[in-house]
Amino acid sequence: MSFLENCKILVIDDDPSLRQLITLTFVSQGCQVLSAANGSEGLRVFYEQRPDLIILDIMMPELDGWTVCAQIRQLSNVPIILLTSLGSEQDIIRGLEGGAVDYVVKPFSPKVLVARAKASLRQAYQTPTPPKLTTLSDEYLTIDLVKRRVLVKNEPVKLSATEYRLLAYLVQNANQVLTTEQILENVWGLEYRESSDYVHVYISHLRRKIEADPKQPRYILTEYGIGYYFEK
Repeated sequence: MSFLENCKILVIDDDPSLRQLITLTFVSQGCQVLSAANGSEGLRVFYEQRPDLIILDIMMPELDGWTVCAQIRQLSNVPIILLTSLGSEQDIIRGLEGGAVDYVVKPFSPKVLVARAKASLRQAYQTPTPPKLTTLSDEYLTIDLVKRRVLVKNEPVKLSATEYRLLAYLVQNANQVLTTEQILENVWGLEYRESSDYVHVYISHLRRKIEADPKQPRYILTEYGIGYYFEK
């Protein structure tokens, strides 16, 4: 079954022609599409309808997409794809650090947006294959991949779906250097082979959440010029 079939998607964009294009694109994929013309309306629809995926424009009057994304992220891990004409590396990193799972730059191909939506839903909702290595524990950090539980000093750590998938992949391959390309393909999917910024941003997220000192990490280490590895 396609991850888009019967999916409820919320499109928040102040451009009516673009909202219509995105709506028609996803309706043809078997989705239910909700739309909002501004950030405030988008938040209202989100609270009422609880969509499976949100496609959110950044540059909107009054309440911009950055603010909307932050407010939604306080309440939910629903995947958010940012849709905007801002395509600099700094803007992409800001979007990912703000809680978005993906970033599509205008103008875009509807086929690309559909592919990114499928990938985002797959990452968020697909049940992972049980890993070979299931538990790591020491006096500071406990990772249980069967129970999907991470503890720091016996206190639970809340991870997004993408953060968890990344941590699980690193742990399953503990003490093995993984290239950014390997991480992208196994955590995000083949569609993201050229998106190395995603790896750097989410590694930073994980370090802030599980390391005693993110600037001097003990667990998630960098192999400069190659990638990262988890040291057990």
